[in-house]
Amino acid sequence: MATQSTKFKLNTGAEIPAIGFGTWQDAHAQEDAVTEALKAGYRHIDTARIYGTEPAVGTAIKKSGIPRGQLFITTKLWNNSHHPDDVERAIDASLKDLGTDYLDLYLMHWPSPFARSSEMMPKADGKIQTGDTDYVDTYKAMEKTLKSGKTKAIGISNFSLAEVERLLKETSVVPAAHQMELHPYLQQKDFVDFHKKQNIHITQYSPFGNQNEIYSSGKDLGKLIENPTILDVHFFPLIGMAEVDPRTDWKQSKTPSRIDSNLGGDFKLEQADIKTLDGMDKKIRFNDPSTNFGWNFYKDLDGKK
Repeated sequence: MATQSTKFKLNTGAEIPAIGFGTWQDAHAQEDAVTEALKAGYRHIDTARIYGTEPAVGTAIKKSGIPRGQLFITTKLWNNSHHPDDVERAIDASLKDLGTDYLDLYLMHWPSPFARSSEMMPKADGKIQTGDTDYVDTYKAMEKTLKSGKTKAIGISNFSLAEVERLLKETSVVPAAHQMELHPYLQQKDFVDFHKKQNIHITQYSPFGNQNEIYSSGKDLGKLIENPTILDVHFFPLIGMAEVDPRTDWKQSKTPSRIDSNLGGDFKLEQADIKTLDGMDKKIRFNDPSTNFGWNFYKDLDGKK
């Protein structure tokens, strides 16, 4: 079980709140949503350059009056700024919009580089223009932001096993966290165990799988959240309490009552219930932009088609 006070220790020694508030989508609504989240007790806020929500997050934090030291702020480097010469400029832009001097966690959003551009999605003839920057070089540039104090920890998101292994071999700083798709239909147990052995914290996104309409895959499955097993009396509280493992879980909502209920649950799964959830693993992945991004993601992981 994870509650408002639950925290996990990163390999840096810092503590990360177990439940965070995600700000993906509906950028215009995020200032009010983050304001309500902070009032409800959230202290871990997740954003990203590509979300377009950093200014709203920064404004909400400033208005809240909550001391910076009581907050844990995560944002992500976008693909158009992978070149080593662009990384510091990218984090500076994020820091400015967030109204803070430092981040608690800075993630490489994807291992795939786009062409260097001021455009988030640089295109020609309707197709993403890919870049040639090696993600290892990008990560090494991120290590410099750690040394300069612009972030207290660095990490990754949406990496494959081989990509993580190469990063560990060729860089100096073990990622503090890896943000990835995890839910009952995609449990990735071997990959999770690998991270535990390497002392890399896992942050799970899309804990209810295809609940988000933006995902095109899995439309024929029906909503995971409507699965009879999840709707069973034993698991129904999970609809408001998605955390079932010692991993950070992102809650996303814009409704004050929903924001509050997401954080305020008190629910514990028994071992028999966990075994039932384990049996739901279908190795189905909903978020795979390989075709659009020009990169073969997750090629050695469960759920790759």
